[in-house]
Amino acid sequence: MSQTIDLTLDGLSCGHCVKRVKESLEQRPDVEQADVSITEAHVTGTASAEQLIETIKQAGYDASVSHPKAKPLAESSIPSEALTAVSEALPAATADDDDSQQLLLSGMSCASCVTRVQNALQSVPGVTQARVNLAERTALVMGSASPQDLVQAVEKAGYGAEAIEDDAKRRERQQETAVATMKRFRWQAIVALAVGIPVMVWGMIGDNMMVTADNRSLWLVIGLITLAVMVFAGGHFYRSAWKSLLNGAATMDTLVALGTGVAWLYSMSVNLWPQWFPMEARHLYYEASAMIIGLINLGHMLEARARQRSSKALEKLLDLTPPTARVVTAEGEKSVPLAEVQPGMLLRLTTGDRVPVDGEITQGEAWLDEAMLTGEPIPQQKGEGESVHAGTVVQDGSVLFRASAVGSHTTLSRIIRMVRQAQSSKPEIGQLADKISAVFVPVVVVIALVSAAIWYFFGPAPQIVYTLVIATTVLIIACPCALGLATPMSIISGVGRAAEFGVLVRDADALQRASTLDTVVFDKTGTLTEGKPQVVAVKT
Repeated sequence: MSQTIDLTLDGLSCGHCVKRVKESLEQRPDVEQADVSITEAHVTGTASAEQLIETIKQAGYDASVSHPKAKPLAESSIPSEALTAVSEALPAATADDDDSQQLLLSGMSCASCVTRVQNALQSVPGVTQARVNLAERTALVMGSASPQDLVQAVEKAGYGAEAIEDDAKRRERQQETAVATMKRFRWQAIVALAVGIPVMVWGMIGDNMMVTADNRSLWLVIGLITLAVMVFAGGHFYRSAWKSLLNGAATMDTLVALGTGVAWLYSMSVNLWPQWFPMEARHLYYEASAMIIGLINLGHMLEARARQRSSKALEKLLDLTPPTARVVTAEGEKSVPLAEVQPGMLLRLTTGDRVPVDGEITQGEAWLDEAMLTGEPIPQQKGEGESVHAGTVVQDGSVLFRASAVGSHTTLSRIIRMVRQAQSSKPEIGQLADKISAVFVPVVVVIALVSAAIWYFFGPAPQIVYTLVIATTVLIIACPCALGLATPMSIISGVGRAAEFGVLVRDADALQRASTLDTVVFDKTGTLTEGKPQVVAVKT
């Protein structure tokens, strides 16, 4: 019966070599057709692969089989006693201690918060390094400190923290938090803008937002509605600002709270006691308070959505491991949750399986797709004594293998950890932004006070009114939350997007330096190609 065998050729360098191999193959009576190029040969006939390889070797060249692959092995029928003996004879594999922990954080709003949390974590005995990511609301801590000490340090600084060791649980918890946060910011933005936009439009085309005897009652109602907006849609700003004040710090929320609070207090004072203010100073700022709260909540919602999308790159890497594994025991085979697999356990893989943990093959042969590790699309043949890695796929064959690294110690987990560290790292420009943000809020408050003092001592009468107006104006316009968010959001988006395409970035500084590159050298085409040719166009 005729069959087609694909061979990979080695040693051919020109058309003469191709012709020599082709003629040698076609001279065999059991070869019907031979298509030969410099790198491969497709032979149809009844000859076996071994016979064809021997013919090519006699012609002076080397060859190996690329198709058909080794036949899948039959299901192993190892006696239970033998499995038990082998299991007891081999020592359980051990993994290096993982000295990194990840915390889920809450309550952070700007780079000033990042600095406070980072300093709090680094002050814990046993911590060698702490990286806080504002965009992901996470902290990556290296060292021997206990999770309880880390959480207590963060809470003492005025923020929330949660230590989750199980990666699947962490992922689920982070997604739940992201969705809940996005929904909360959405309705808060809608409520605030539903009040702020109509008031602003009315002030622009109908009323001039100046208090008169005719509209005083109406503005008083609007002021009370604005107060409700500040409490229900912006309450988190004031709570965060108060916590920061108690801890002797100032954050972007401090600016929002001061700006909107002073604007509302000034407007309500004008509304209740207009006779204390000159006619030109009876302008109301209710819409400013509502619009600031609405727009910043809207920005937080968009940020949360972008953060959720960016984290999907890591989710795709996490999805490379199956939820269960087939463990071979004295009682036979059984499927167990991946979290229950321990080093030293004996596991089975068959065609189509995704490798659950790292290990070493003890019996059988298989072809594995290791593209997620090497970038090479051609399946690799693995046999007894060779290593298999979590996340790779068995294309053909059946093997038994001994687990050597599980959980956070597998090669795939280290890759995920590297991506996560890259997303948490800071380039030089990010470190500069953090330094500016750390002092920005106090500087703005000082500028507002200095400006108010100048108008109070050197401005026209009534000085107190103009003092309040100037201080309010400075605080309202100085809310650049983007200063602390732009850099981490760009890093997490860039690193995450690159991971989707199989490009792993070691740290953010490398990502920044990559913008100056003009040449990229790759070791092999397999790093760039998918190994799955397809027709993209037909021209006649």
